[in-house]
Parts: sequence; C-alpha cells; structure tokens
Amino acid sequence: MNKAELTNAVAEKTGQTKKVSDEVITAVFDVIRDSLVGGEKVQLVGFGSFEVKHREARVGRNPKTRESISIPASKSPVFKPGKQLKDSVNK
Repeated sequence: MNKAELTNAVAEKTGQTKKVSDEVITAVFDVIRDSLVGGEKVQLVGFGSFEVKHREARVGRNPKTRESISIPASKSPVFKPGKQLKDSVNK
C-alpha cells in the first residue's frame, strides 16, 4: 500500500474527502518525523513505537575486494511493533 492508497482507504473509512485525509496523514508523518529529529520516542499504544537508534562507527569489508573500510557512526529510525499489532498479524 502506498500513500495514495492509504489516503483513499482513510477517506473511505472516515467519510472525509481525500484532500482532508491526505492533509491529516501528512501531518501525522510530519509530527512523527519532527519528534524523532528532536530525539523523542513516539509510542502509539496498541500499534508500536518509533525511535532513533545510534550505530557506532565500525570497520567493515568490501565484499568484492575484501578490503577493510571504515563505516562512520550513524543514526537510524526504527519501528518496533506493539503486542496488539503483532497478535493481529499472526492470526
């Protein structure tokens, strides 16, 4: 499902227009992104949580040449599904 399909599904389920649904979905994504950028964890009870994980710098290998390369430290957004979501998917 892409964003347009999500917008259509939300509009159909809520009875709102596609334009209003798209604005709400975009606002939700923006708030989640801004919270993660600000270092906050976003928890949606029953659905899951979004947070930023820090990866330390490390040494890796180029699989083609087997040469050692330095991989810099980075931050990565992660999603951890909640119990209700896991249970729903596993039915």
